Amino acid sequence: MTTYNPRNIDYRGHLARESALFAHAVDGTAVGTQVPSCPDWNAEDLLWHLGEVQRFWGTIVGQGVDAERAGALKPSRPEDRAALMNFFLTASGQLGTALASAAPETPAWTWSDDKTVGFIIRRQAHEALVHRVDAELTAGHRRSHMDPGLSADGVDEALRIMYGGDLPEWGTLAPAAARTLRIEAADTGDSWFVTLGQFSGFDPEDQKSYDQPGIEVAGTDPGTTAGATVRGTADDLDCWLWNRPADTPLERSGDVGVLGDFDAVIAGGID
Repeated sequence: MTTYNPRNIDYRGHLARESALFAHAVDGTAVGTQVPSCPDWNAEDLLWHLGEVQRFWGTIVGQGVDAERAGALKPSRPEDRAALMNFFLTASGQLGTALASAAPETPAWTWSDDKTVGFIIRRQAHEALVHRVDAELTAGHRRSHMDPGLSADGVDEALRIMYGGDLPEWGTLAPAAARTLRIEAADTGDSWFVTLGQFSGFDPEDQKSYDQPGIEVAGTDPGTTAGATVRGTADDLDCWLWNRPADTPLERSGDVGVLGDFDAVIAGGID
């Protein structure tokens, strides 16, 4: 299966644009400036992070290797801002070239059940978008325009893959049918119907047991009454799910328990 481009989005174009905006925003920050949305990082940490992420996935696609080999090729972190920026620009360019040279359906290593280049293209467009927002916040700016279509797709990715992704073979999710939430993008007309539940299982690799809240997202919104609703523009919803600040407060209504429990699911953020 592939998640590639369910909305006919120019992911490669967005990746290039968001990466350029990211570099421009970081360039406008003083050395050592704290990243308000990632307080354990400063501007150089953010620059290294996205540069290394893009190098890693560019290596996966460009060289046709798996995560172990791509990780073994990780370079040492450059010491100063100028060298970090050069590293980022080089890695970003190489990722763009690798993704442009491979068809979306090309097999590739990923951490998802979707083992295609298409998954990587989509994921990297959203990775760059979120960190572009981080960079603008670090520069002390209000975030610049986020494309509504890409933002709605970001909500979809966050809900279906990052929070409600494929269950491991050793795990189960017990949905609570009465505990439902509808998330509505007021500007694009998209909506998602989410059921809260409990994820449990024992991971034989890590030798660790899990018993924690989880979510299940309907393939399409059935239109039935939900216990609670969260409504906002697609860009604000995307930022909210990534624990980044919304420009305009989201509209929240319905069962406060459902709203609180969903907040708890996303409170830990996305790795």
